[in-house]
Amino acid sequence: MDIHEYQAKELLSGFGVPVARGSVAYSPDQAVFVATELGGWHWAVKAQVHSGGRGKAGGIKLCRTYHEVSEAAKELLGKRLVTGQTGPEGKICQRVYVEVAEPFERELYLGFVLDRKLQRIRVIASGQGGMEIEQVAKINPDSIRQIQVEPAVGMQPFQAREIAFGLELNIKQVSRAVTTILGCYRAFRDLDATMVEINPLVVTKDHRLLALDAKMSFDDNALFRRPAVAEMRDASQEDPREAQAAQHGLNYVGLTGDIGCIINGAGLAMATMDMIKYSGGEPANFLDVGGGASPERVAEAFRLVLSDRNVKAILVNIFAGINRCDWIAQGVVQAATGLKVPLVVRLAGTHVEEGNRIIRESGLPIISANDLAEAASKAVAAARR
Repeated sequence: MDIHEYQAKELLSGFGVPVARGSVAYSPDQAVFVATELGGWHWAVKAQVHSGGRGKAGGIKLCRTYHEVSEAAKELLGKRLVTGQTGPEGKICQRVYVEVAEPFERELYLGFVLDRKLQRIRVIASGQGGMEIEQVAKINPDSIRQIQVEPAVGMQPFQAREIAFGLELNIKQVSRAVTTILGCYRAFRDLDATMVEINPLVVTKDHRLLALDAKMSFDDNALFRRPAVAEMRDASQEDPREAQAAQHGLNYVGLTGDIGCIINGAGLAMATMDMIKYSGGEPANFLDVGGGASPERVAEAFRLVLSDRNVKAILVNIFAGINRCDWIAQGVVQAATGLKVPLVVRLAGTHVEEGNRIIRESGLPIISANDLAEAASKAVAAARR
């Protein structure tokens, strides 16, 4: 689960991470009121969408007067912001964040991610902030500092100091950087985050450090014990199909192809999408119906896949272990009645004979396949008709 910048800053500030003063606004008048409450003569009005690269897309406006704050809010609110991370469909801005714009001398990068391969939190820092870390890695990889945190002892102050000195900060700045780095780590650990990113982390003229931007992502599976974080979810920033899938215990991710996929098991789903690509096609989605899929859940999976107008064929690939092929087949038959796109089904595992019998005797024009390679090639051929 992702949250907005202003929410991430609110959480991080509770762990001692310094942020500029600001507040969220939902209308131009409210934005002006926030600016008057903050005081000063320079403000940044920022579109709040779940995406990076907002500055390049015109989602951040620097203002010197209350009139400029109002005009910036009018321009951003309701705007569909298209960035390199949103795709061509973009995301609609429904709120803005108004904060005091302070002058700064340097931009740094600080990130915390979960390294699943090493089963460690990886800390990434660079003296070149304000740009995508992937670009920094290509252009100047030597500027990136990385450490892994041993989970048994957590992040230690000497590690934070090592990063701070690696960023070529002076003595005054190092102590403040250590506070920021350790605060981010505690927020990551205590809130079950999967990513914390401050880009840029700026150094002001009076040697203070400020998180000028902040992003946080959280483990969905841990939200039950983080109700305060769960309340920050903004469903308007999510794919409505993914939100609908979550309500029915399905794992769905929309893609850009034309072959809809209904699979049980994330690993098999990935292998199926790879085989579709190998056969010359493009998957339209990732959809895992889970291990205990009932006929009703399978029918819901069909509705989700068919909500994508680009889908020209559907591939159902089930390897039943704790699941049952006959349950899947019943759901397929229920959903396939009146289906207007070709349907390819491959079943294997528990009760496969009964499942194939249900498919065969349904009288529906369902294309059967014996293995994954055959299913993928038949689905690609059906989508091209």
